[in-house]
Amino acid sequence: MPTDLHSPSRQLIALRIEHADLDALIDRCPPDGTPDELALRRLKKRRLALRDAIARLERALLPQEPA
Repeated sequence: MPTDLHSPSRQLIALRIEHADLDALIDRCPPDGTPDELALRRLKKRRLALRDAIARLERALLPQEPA
């Protein structure tokens, strides 16, 4: 693994960690309680954006297959 702190591999790890943290935070919200719906929607939107960024970075890191 490259030692560069800004390498795509390190960025991918950081994004996965942040996604997992958001996932855990969203799971802890009580389903029948009255949490702040706006904050919950923002968390879910950020989690979705992270998932998309992870997918883009994973595609960029995959070796290109010859056609």
